[in-house]
Amino acid sequence: MSDKITAMRQGGAKLKIIKKQLEDFAQVGRTFMDVENEAQRLIKEAGAVPNFSLVPDYHWAICINKNEGIVHGIPNQTVIKDGDLISIDLGLLWDGWNLDTSISFVAGKSNYQLDAFLEAGRHALEKTIAHAQAGNNIHDLSHMIEKTIRKAGYSPSYQLAGHYIGRELHEEPLIPNVPSKGDRKKIIKVGDTMAIEVMYAQGDCDLVLGSDGWTYETYDRSLTALFEETVLITEDGPEILT
Repeated sequence: MSDKITAMRQGGAKLKIIKKQLEDFAQVGRTFMDVENEAQRLIKEAGAVPNFSLVPDYHWAICINKNEGIVHGIPNQTVIKDGDLISIDLGLLWDGWNLDTSISFVAGKSNYQLDAFLEAGRHALEKTIAHAQAGNNIHDLSHMIEKTIRKAGYSPSYQLAGHYIGRELHEEPLIPNVPSKGDRKKIIKVGDTMAIEVMYAQGDCDLVLGSDGWTYETYDRSLTALFEETVLITEDGPEILT
């Protein structure tokens, strides 16, 4: 267990820095592929492996989306424009252990509505992580996501979920954004590592698969966002690794 925690703390510290660097880099005029190339460079420079590229049939270090695209967008020649809401999901493998994180932000000029929309996701993630305590259960986390997002006037994704993480990038149990009664039996324990991910939309969060065969986007074309951190459960409470 100590080897796992040491490695995931080290990998998480690296990924936290890379996430901020990519947010600063992914600005107006860059393409999605520019951001991918920078992610590859930064992860390699950190001595780590881009674990998304280890997922079968996926060949990139990041998933990148804008506006109505919520997850799994592939890097391409899409140009980032002023006012685009950009979401980047990225991870790395360090010493055999996986880390995963996501961030959404506005490229260029924002406005009050966009700022409020993004703040709701950050707030929901913060509150949900605070409930990631040994003895609580997965239902508690999903309930907090749904409650906080709906209170802000937005719609959590019922089709997507966060997940546990460790030797594998995606491990069971999943952590849905909408609670399921059966998840009350899934108790959180000290030593657990999980990727808590808040995914939501301004309108209805009914998702369809885009024409590229990867990107999930809202059917009503409403804006989306996601915020994710890898979290370690300790005796003293949750520790954000990324």
